[in-house]
Amino acid sequence: MHRSHPFRFGRLLTGSALLLYSLGAHAFDFKTVGARPVILYDAPSLKGARLYVAPSGMPVEIVLGYGDWVKVRDAGGDVAWTEAKGLSARRNVIVRSAAAKVRATPDEAAPVLMTADKNVLLELVDPDAGPWVRVRHRDGISGYVKTSDVWGL
Repeated sequence: MHRSHPFRFGRLLTGSALLLYSLGAHAFDFKTVGARPVILYDAPSLKGARLYVAPSGMPVEIVLGYGDWVKVRDAGGDVAWTEAKGLSARRNVIVRSAAAKVRATPDEAAPVLMTADKNVLLELVDPDAGPWVRVRHRDGISGYVKTSDVWGL
């Protein structure tokens, strides 16, 4: 019968706890496809298979960096690689509910300025996310939308 040394088990347990803590403490890193569309690949190389083209302004979550390449996740959950130089620090979010109401203030009783359909891009004006975030539509309408109605935070 083989018995594990208690010290090794303790180190394993401590290491696992630290790993879980660091993963939980890591904030999501989002960027936006820059002024030009980017090609998403199945590997971090121009020789990789081309999966699809991401349009300008599309928000992506950075999953991993590898040299000049980043692994990204889109709003649908698909994961692919692209060159980091094609992404912008400017932040957009995408509406994920059927009809997200953009309100004048961060309050359910505030007047509705516009209703944004699913998959509409909104510029993130204030990156501090709470239950509401401040956004701007490309038509210039600026207001607040519920965090739960958008993806990219």
